[in-house]
Amino acid sequence: MDNLTREQRSYCMSKIRGKNTLPEKRYKRKNSNLIFQPSIFGKPDFINYKEKIVIFIDGCFWHKCSKHYKEPKSNKKYWLPKLEKNVIRDAEVNLAYKNSYWKVLRIWEHKLKR
Repeated sequence: MDNLTREQRSYCMSKIRGKNTLPEKRYKRKNSNLIFQPSIFGKPDFINYKEKIVIFIDGCFWHKCSKHYKEPKSNKKYWLPKLEKNVIRDAEVNLAYKNSYWKVLRIWEHKLKR
């Protein structure tokens, strides 16, 4: 059971960023030659057209990192299928880019921490 009201949970969730997250900003600072173009298939965080590389910065929770993922304690009927869909979509996107001769680089959020 959630310990927040529906309004409180809605407010908290609205503050979670989907783009321009801290890990993405850290990576971009170190790799200024990369292009951010979210309208591309799979919404890669960065693209290097010259080298044909797409880069995804994956959050440990959202993409079920094997080291840091912790199963949600509340609202499992909602979260578990949602997170599983993320993992399946990641695999589909990887395959599509690899079939198009692009290199896919997925970087976990915890790898970008200071």
